[in-house]
Amino acid sequence: MKPFSRIILPLLLFIYIAVETYAKLHHTSLCGTEGCELAGELLRYNSLYLNYFGAAGALSLALFGWLSLRREGFERLFFITLYAAIAFESIMITYQLLANPEPCIFCLGVYGALLAIALFSRWTYLLYSLPAIVALYLSMASLAITQNRALVTGDGTYLIHSESCPHCKKVKNYFATHGIVYQKISIYDTNARFFIKQFDINSIPVLVIKKGALSKVIRGDKAIIGYFDHKSAPATETQDEAETSPSIYNGPDEGCSASIFQDSGCSEASEVPLR
Repeated sequence: MKPFSRIILPLLLFIYIAVETYAKLHHTSLCGTEGCELAGELLRYNSLYLNYFGAAGALSLALFGWLSLRREGFERLFFITLYAAIAFESIMITYQLLANPEPCIFCLGVYGALLAIALFSRWTYLLYSLPAIVALYLSMASLAITQNRALVTGDGTYLIHSESCPHCKKVKNYFATHGIVYQKISIYDTNARFFIKQFDINSIPVLVIKKGALSKVIRGDKAIIGYFDHKSAPATETQDEAETSPSIYNGPDEGCSASIFQDSGCSEASEVPLR
């Protein structure tokens, strides 16, 4: 049983990760679900690096497992490496389950293989670790983790705002007076903050207008109101440009800081970067 659990299973895990890595390098994947793509978006780096790290870890497990059959001291190293990998993967899987609408099947396969290695190596160790795994999941589930979802889901007008921002109130009053239909998105929504940061915008209000392939991002109350007052502006924009990339209009005023750590009030002169 020891050669099977400490050598064969880790080698099978290494092959599994290696095949997925090879597939990714050739722009395909063993995992065809959307959850696998979304899992990659949660990383700060290219997901291939995580594959390399996982393959190296699986190969290390097989090596330490083989050495543990010959020298007792390597058995501790084998289990330390194994449960470090299980702890790492537990955090990754838990975060994915909480942040994504569907899980990464490949990641679950890796996690299942690690648990199988632990079960067949020494099931009592796995039994002792289960409370820690459950506690980890419960602790992360108690955090306000934003779901990985699209901010703008269809055609329409979207206003990123704050209830306490006077510049936002000017736009909302204008919309109410002119009967303009729009959807509110709070700046406290992490997805909204991530969205405007991609455009290097650090103040609100921000208006997003989506119509088919055309997207417009307008910042500042004066620019937003001016856009609706002069529907034909800007006249220099070509149809091809509108269909291939979002247009960004910046108003002369900066609006309220987009930082949720700011005081509820703001002035046109105040400006605090996004954190």
